[in-house]
Amino acid sequence: MHDTLTRQLLAALDALGGAPEGFKPEFEVPAHPEHGDLSTNAALQLARHFRRAPRQIAESITQHMVTEPDLIASVEVAGSGFINFRFADTWLHTQLGNLLAEGGAFGRTQYGAGQRALVEFVSANPTGPLTVGHGRNAVLGDTVATLLEWTGFDVTREYYFNDAGRQMRVLGESVRARYEAIARPNVPTRTIDGVNVPDSFPEDGYLGDYIADIATKVFEEYGDSLLDEGAVAGLELADLSPADICKRAAEKAIFAEIEATLERLGIRMNSYFNERTLYDSGAIWDIVEALRKLDLAYDKDGAVWFRTTQFGKEQDTVLVKSSGEPTYRLPDIGYHVNKIERGFDRIVDIFGADHIATFPDVLSGVEALGYDASRISVLIYQFVTLVRSGEPVKMSTRKATYVTLDELMDEVGEDVTRFFFLMRSANTHLEFDLDLAREASEKNPVFYLQYAHARIASILRKAEETGLRANEEANLSLLSHATETALIKQLLGFPEAIHLAAELTEPQKLATWLRETATSFSKFYGECRIIGQDEALATARLQLASATRIVLKNGLTVLGISAPDSM
Repeated sequence: MHDTLTRQLLAALDALGGAPEGFKPEFEVPAHPEHGDLSTNAALQLARHFRRAPRQIAESITQHMVTEPDLIASVEVAGSGFINFRFADTWLHTQLGNLLAEGGAFGRTQYGAGQRALVEFVSANPTGPLTVGHGRNAVLGDTVATLLEWTGFDVTREYYFNDAGRQMRVLGESVRARYEAIARPNVPTRTIDGVNVPDSFPEDGYLGDYIADIATKVFEEYGDSLLDEGAVAGLELADLSPADICKRAAEKAIFAEIEATLERLGIRMNSYFNERTLYDSGAIWDIVEALRKLDLAYDKDGAVWFRTTQFGKEQDTVLVKSSGEPTYRLPDIGYHVNKIERGFDRIVDIFGADHIATFPDVLSGVEALGYDASRISVLIYQFVTLVRSGEPVKMSTRKATYVTLDELMDEVGEDVTRFFFLMRSANTHLEFDLDLAREASEKNPVFYLQYAHARIASILRKAEETGLRANEEANLSLLSHATETALIKQLLGFPEAIHLAAELTEPQKLATWLRETATSFSKFYGECRIIGQDEALATARLQLASATRIVLKNGLTVLGISAPDSM
């Protein structure tokens, strides 16, 4: 309907002298049903162009607008110049039939057809298990990727990591120290944050039990051969120190665990990108030289600085420290240049709030180098607090008092985990209520949606027992009750709900829309009986119930959540 009304409205504007080049009218569903089914503020948008009052423009548009009575029942001007449209019943019933015919494909559109999208998310260095914070990142990224797929994009899910930085060095040293304690049971020990560790354990080392588990596996494979710094087990490792061997073993074990955790959430990455390749290829140093030629990089106090004051910042920013180590901004600029050079039309980054100060510099760098930074959008999410009995559950990765994503799923399940991470806007802090998450009642938003789907499945089964068939042809024009019409309109809004959530990268909008759909069905079913009615009407209502089931299942599928037939 949006596309049809756009064409009709632009044709009317042509009769008035034409709209500005590139103009596209905006539509929204009015807050009050009495104002119609769809509204546009096009007249207000064009007031400066036509140099007339918006209401006069709106009245002229409606006079020249040719609508088909089978599609639009009425067109009205309201307020200061809004144009309200009311759908024809025949169109509603025809579209409901199309929904039933499309089934599992209903909601898919081709807005992004022919375009490639890359969604980068999780991107945790392999230093430990995924935590609850990583979980919000993972679920947001995967759902955004699915939304883009449903709007026609060819999507790549990518995981970016660095296995060559300081964190990884500390990881290797942590495993090496734990390994030493296994190989030498009497090695001197000390206590860090309540954990007993060998004297050789780094002060800022990783204290989780997983470090000891990895060290045990290293000992099982190499015995005590790594105790001597000069000794090497295996020709292929001849250039590696014992700590490097431990780091490599840790990376392999932790990545395997990360992949298994993501698999539990139904997340599968298409590609992994190692930051180290940007160093090996010399790409980051090429960027420094390119910025120097543009007079956007200079030396000061032994460091290399980026002239971010040229882009509105109060101070310039360090790109390479005096130690010669690049800051995060430099490889990130290189990585995003790489993304664009790989031909992606839309690039989405899922970042935690700790990146809010750095990503504008990255975009400035990309644009300064002559690339189209408008292809890149950044979804910043706030952090997660687990709450139990009204009290926060404390988390700290290094001190090993964190809650892993696996532990959260063990307690509340994968479906609940995904939905709770999606039900609030990413830019708001999320209090994950563990007590509510475990509750099997309509207070739990996941239960509410899944129960609605299961309830419809039960209705369809009971109807079939009485001889009614949901797949039989029905006279959908019999659906004239106010709650029937309201439910049809709600269901037909599903493709636009998907498109809007994808365009804005706001998955919570779809979660909210699905809850509204379940509520709309509940109102319909409360006022319109199915079983026991005239067979023709009962069959039509059964078709409406079946259509609702399709939409709920498709929507839950996009969110990565199961749609059970019984609960």
